[in-house]
Formats: sequence, C-alpha cells, structure tokens
Amino acid sequence: MDIQLTSVITCPFCGHQQAEEMPVNACQHFYECKNCHRQLTPKPGDCCVFCSYGSVKCPPVQQGDCHC
Repeated sequence: MDIQLTSVITCPFCGHQQAEEMPVNACQHFYECKNCHRQLTPKPGDCCVFCSYGSVKCPPVQQGDCHC
C-alpha cells in the first residue's frame, strides 16, 4: 500500500484550499488557514486536521497505526 504524503486541506470557514505535506509519523492537531488565518482543530472523533479537513487521511491512519 502506497502512503500519500500530500493532502489538500479545505478550510471550513472560508473554503480556501491548500495542498500541504503531512508529517509521516505524527498527527497534526492544529492548522492555520493561509487565507482567513483561523485555526483549525480536528472534529470530534478525528485524530488530526488532515482526517477532518484534508483530501487524504494522515499517514498513521493510512497505515492503520494511529494511536490517537
């Protein structure tokens, strides 16, 4: 299984989309929108901002190795 390392985050506040590189061995809990500068945090039940707002889940989830 190939792990994707790039995800497009869509801001739920302004709709701005930004491609970002994801950390390989960690979940990212905070992300600042490059357009409106609002801070995104994971939705309840998600481990990170990529799982909540990204086009691709984070690498630990993709690998089935998320300990969040």
